[in-house]
Amino acid sequence: MSLPGDLLIFIAGFGAGAVNAVAGGGSLISFPALLAVGLPPISANVTNSIAVWPGYVGSVIAYKSTILEQKKRTQVFSVISIVGAILGTIILLEAPSSVFKMLVPYLIFAATTLLLIQSQMLKLFTAVGAKRPQVTKVALYTGVFIASIYGSYFGAGLGIILLSILASFIHEHLQLLNGIKMFLSLVIASVGLVIYAIFAPVVWQAVAIMALSTLLGGYLGAGVARKLSQKALKISVVIFGYCIGLIILIKG
Repeated sequence: MSLPGDLLIFIAGFGAGAVNAVAGGGSLISFPALLAVGLPPISANVTNSIAVWPGYVGSVIAYKSTILEQKKRTQVFSVISIVGAILGTIILLEAPSSVFKMLVPYLIFAATTLLLIQSQMLKLFTAVGAKRPQVTKVALYTGVFIASIYGSYFGAGLGIILLSILASFIHEHLQLLNGIKMFLSLVIASVGLVIYAIFAPVVWQAVAIMALSTLLGGYLGAGVARKLSQKALKISVVIFGYCIGLIILIKG
């Protein structure tokens, strides 16, 4: 990696940290930046997964009291998430790299769309969960399991998916569900961190740069980002995500 490449991923990490602190969707900035500096898709994906891990830790610390209130529930979800995350890492590492490369633009499109319709999804699923509290636990657990597979396989938009699933089946305050979402995101990311650190082509130089800049972005950049309209910020990330996905699709 060159000095300009290092600078690019530092800036991207800072931006991702700031965006995550306000609107979410930071991986739609950091992952394409790693592709731009020449990392192969799988290498960029696992490197990004490890680099953003400290951000999940910070979020869980912030929601510590809320998470502890739901200790029994989070323990059950954690077991499901660990199994799903392990399966997701196996699929990523064992499937031909050409498959992941082919899926990358569509995964970016999907994650970007989830960010775009996040508010509408939460309103819909919260309403559904309130009207249908009798929905079986099997459906809830299956949703968490599938989300965990996706989270360790790619990860962008995971928080949106988890929160939507939880709101669909658990009739609780959204802040409480957000705490559970943060904890499960950390569990899934931690599984990926351990397995990818051992078995995947992680670029540790990029991890070090991006982990630091993501933390700085979350701490310093969030102050600037909060002065902007959250709607405008989200739209900017969405436009960026669609453009990146289209560029990757065209380049093949």
